[in-house]
Amino acid sequence: MDKYDCPCGYVYDPEEGDYEHGVEPGTPFEKVPDDWVCPLCSAGKEYFNKV
Repeated sequence: MDKYDCPCGYVYDPEEGDYEHGVEPGTPFEKVPDDWVCPLCSAGKEYFNKV
């Protein structure tokens, strides 16, 4: 599964997910809810780029 990074430097790792914000470990970025935002800067998914 691919990792995605936010312009602020946060990297979404699908193996880790974002459990504190409702995204279970093992969730690929494509399956992350559309209303999810970066936990550091609140940027939307559309600002993330595949690493």
